[in-house]
Amino acid sequence: MKKLILAVSLVASAGVLSNTASADEIALAKKSGCFACHAIDKKVVGPSWKAVAERYKGKDAKAELISKVKSGGKGSWTEVTRGVPMPPYSPRVSDANIEKLVDFILAL
Repeated sequence: MKKLILAVSLVASAGVLSNTASADEIALAKKSGCFACHAIDKKVVGPSWKAVAERYKGKDAKAELISKVKSGGKGSWTEVTRGVPMPPYSPRVSDANIEKLVDFILAL
């Protein structure tokens, strides 16, 4: 019985940590201005973050996406954005925070 309780506690703790991490990244995205053009699960000006995660699923795209967030870009999602470019977020958002956001998006 003690093993069962311990196992349930560990699983519940893992869920809390996941939710906390998600809440932290969502707060960071709000603070950084990301939600002006993006949402997690629907198109706004730019693609949803779930669509980004799906497009890059199984690819080693982290460095490419970090570069796009830092420098901005145009042309990767023209069918969604109708040509509206993504503005650069560096240096306004630190490199470490950009990496956290990209990791969060790719994990969706």
